[in-house]
Amino acid sequence: MTASRTSDVGEPTKFECKRVVDAAAIDALGHVSNVVYVRWVQDIARAHSESLGFDHARYLANGGIFVVRRHELDYLRPVLAGEKLTLRTWISCWKAASCVRRTEILLTSDSTEVLRAVTLWAFVDTCSARPKRIPPAMRQAFVGASS
Repeated sequence: MTASRTSDVGEPTKFECKRVVDAAAIDALGHVSNVVYVRWVQDIARAHSESLGFDHARYLANGGIFVVRRHELDYLRPVLAGEKLTLRTWISCWKAASCVRRTEILLTSDSTEVLRAVTLWAFVDTCSARPKRIPPAMRQAFVGASS
């Protein structure tokens, strides 16, 4: 998986990575498993966060961490072993203690969208597991120069 960050003025900072579908991702129906897509959505969110310097240790040091409250995935086209994919993710909406992250997966060859996902992430205190306000510096890191 290769990754890069892209940003357009006036738009959220987008993070992108590429991957080739391997045989382990394929289910009994011969295409990428629904469970694998969920893992990819989480993997790219984590990679985006880490690219901005927010790895697990930094979240723990800050006393708060993002946890998934809800995943909503739209499967738009089957994907087969060997196909090359482009995954993109960005945060589309911020609230005091949560954010909405969008993810899209496209065929690299022709940009056909194969999956669209929306994930609600809650920011929680690492000791109490209760909602916690997202620190402004953290929010700014994800927004970048586009705010």
